[in-house]
Amino acid sequence: MRLRARKYFKHMDMILFISVMILILIGIVLIASATHANIPGPRRYSFVLRQSIFVGINLLLGAYLMRFDYRILKHLARPLYFFNLIMLLAVMLVGKSALGAQRWLQIGPISIQPSEFSKAIMIVALSAFVERRLNTLTDFKSWIPVFLYVFIPFFLVMRQPDLGTSLVFIAILLGTMIVCGFRIKYFLVMGGLGLASAPLVWRLLHEYQRNRIRVFLNPGLEPYGSGYHVIQSMIAIGSGLFFGRGLFGGTQSQLNFLPENHTDFIFAVAGEEFGFFGVTLILLLYLIVIVRGISIAIHATDDFGTLLAVGIVSMFTFHILVNVGMTSGVMPVTGVPLPFMSYGVSSLTTNMLMVTLLLNIHAHPKTLRF
Repeated sequence: MRLRARKYFKHMDMILFISVMILILIGIVLIASATHANIPGPRRYSFVLRQSIFVGINLLLGAYLMRFDYRILKHLARPLYFFNLIMLLAVMLVGKSALGAQRWLQIGPISIQPSEFSKAIMIVALSAFVERRLNTLTDFKSWIPVFLYVFIPFFLVMRQPDLGTSLVFIAILLGTMIVCGFRIKYFLVMGGLGLASAPLVWRLLHEYQRNRIRVFLNPGLEPYGSGYHVIQSMIAIGSGLFFGRGLFGGTQSQLNFLPENHTDFIFAVAGEEFGFFGVTLILLLYLIVIVRGISIAIHATDDFGTLLAVGIVSMFTFHILVNVGMTSGVMPVTGVPLPFMSYGVSSLTTNMLMVTLLLNIHAHPKTLRF
């Protein structure tokens, strides 16, 4: 087992691994900058410490999981799917509420957000579900079981309510549909139905979700209410100019004008303190992660590996585009964290496990030649 493990690590995608680790380190530095001025006493760097501890735990867990062939997940997909449904139902029944939503389970001193893990489980479960049906997915009717398979956890997450995470399920599904050759005319029909149902969807949204859309169209509509986050975020990014105000030098984040500056709006902290030059380098790192993920999907030796990689890339791409878009004021605020950089144990663990899975898909076919 030890000899085989060495072979796996020998063929690991180091470009992907190093890019992710740089993003994680940048995130830890920004979390320190965003929180140190707002927490008095010895707990000043508690967020940094907790994030760093879980980075170490996830690295050890990832190193252990690299020893196993990712194809074993195909046999665990169905139990994982039902476990996911149980977790999401538990949130509805005994979950912890915060900021108007019931999304967390309290386990000792740690709050866990099952919807974050549900994204990873959805990728695995959907990949196995679709892989078994690849030869039969020939028309729209054959895709209906796939849509229903995704709709159940999607509905449970929407009930929390968590619009951002539920939309990640749609992004994963769309990526899977594209790679499986879903016809363009079906996409056009679904798009038309989506537009036709927009009034109904609007009525089903919670009032705060409607306000986010209104504020997206006109941030000045509620400058001290729903629009406050976006306005302060755009001020922070704009004030960074080309080279930024310097680490620990941002006024919006240091003086607590920018809400959620260590979680959903950490990109605004990066814009203020690192400037245009710094965030461009961060976006280039994300581009490397996405491109390497696509390459792994293309070169995977089995359909299950390709579907897994496509699902992971779809999830990362959605998170990056939506988070950067909402902090820049070009997309509605949906509470989607920035991968590897935003503070959050559940989000960090999910993203690092998904990178481990990408590295596993890349490494294992090569080791099979020995």
